[in-house]
Amino acid sequence: MYLPERRLFSQPSLVICLVFFSLLSLSTFLHLQKNNYYPWWRISIKNTSTLPDHKPTSFLNTTPGTPTKNLDRGMWTVNSIGRLGNQMGEYATLYALAKLNGHQAYILPAMHQYLAPIFKITLPVVPSELVGKIPWRNYNLHDWMSEEYRHIQGKYVRLTGYPCSFTFYDHIRQEILQEFTFHDYIKEDTNQYLLQLRGQRKEVTYIGVHVRRGDYVNVMPNVWKGVVADKDYLEKAMNYFREKYHDAIFVVVSNGMDWCKQNINASRGDVYFAGDGRESSPGRDFALIAHCNHTIMTIGTFGIWAGYLVGGETVYLANYTLPDSPFLKVFKPSAAFLPEWIGIPADLSPLLPKS
Repeated sequence: MYLPERRLFSQPSLVICLVFFSLLSLSTFLHLQKNNYYPWWRISIKNTSTLPDHKPTSFLNTTPGTPTKNLDRGMWTVNSIGRLGNQMGEYATLYALAKLNGHQAYILPAMHQYLAPIFKITLPVVPSELVGKIPWRNYNLHDWMSEEYRHIQGKYVRLTGYPCSFTFYDHIRQEILQEFTFHDYIKEDTNQYLLQLRGQRKEVTYIGVHVRRGDYVNVMPNVWKGVVADKDYLEKAMNYFREKYHDAIFVVVSNGMDWCKQNINASRGDVYFAGDGRESSPGRDFALIAHCNHTIMTIGTFGIWAGYLVGGETVYLANYTLPDSPFLKVFKPSAAFLPEWIGIPADLSPLLPKS
């Protein structure tokens, strides 16, 4: 039987083939790496030094499952300062003002690291290597909405300040609530914890209680001519809900939990000191009171945001500064507390001269 002669490659030909194959593989690998450097978004900048006055820069925003689209509306961002309540206020204000002025909002990496582990936020992130290359125009905001904020000029604007007022974003409330949707695992853990507090009760009305202390204990009287909540305020606020809901239980979180345990009457069996008071990782405490039905807050943006997200009844500490407090120049109570919220006036006697 005739067998065809086996053809053998010469050694030089084999070497050439191997070199060609290696070059082809390397080229393909580099191409894929280039296209996938930013898996969630990609931003390209050309001629950064001439951004404001010359060719319009093309910003590309890609998310999984959606095509790349050119964003010619510029890039707006906001400073990332303060703790959780401040970060949420800055995010929501950026979201609303950028949309109102027809620009694309981006958040800084620091804000993404703070909020993304807790919430399903959707705004894209400015790559850290580009933050310092973009010619931002800083635009300072005070703590409530003003007409001029509807007409902010500039394609590359960085909002600054500590904005946290519903007057910026309440007109798109549902969108903001959607942005601050908790991750599923946080919701599951929180609901499981609250279910344990319920015990054998058939029905329960959960009241989240946030007691802001920490640095405010000294800052309020010594800098702002104000007070923090005392035990009488908390007792009045809790009695309001006790009279209204026979099945109320109170879930207390605070950055001064020892003070709470000493000053909040828990003898009725309806008070649970649930928070861990960790200011460096406040997500758990915030999730606990944000999953309740109603809110008791004292002072600070942490409690304000809890009341806003919960959407039930919110009791807050009202008139907690003297009329000549410098705090009132940077904070407008009517723009911080929603009209339907219930204010209980603070006891200012510790600030008055002693006779």
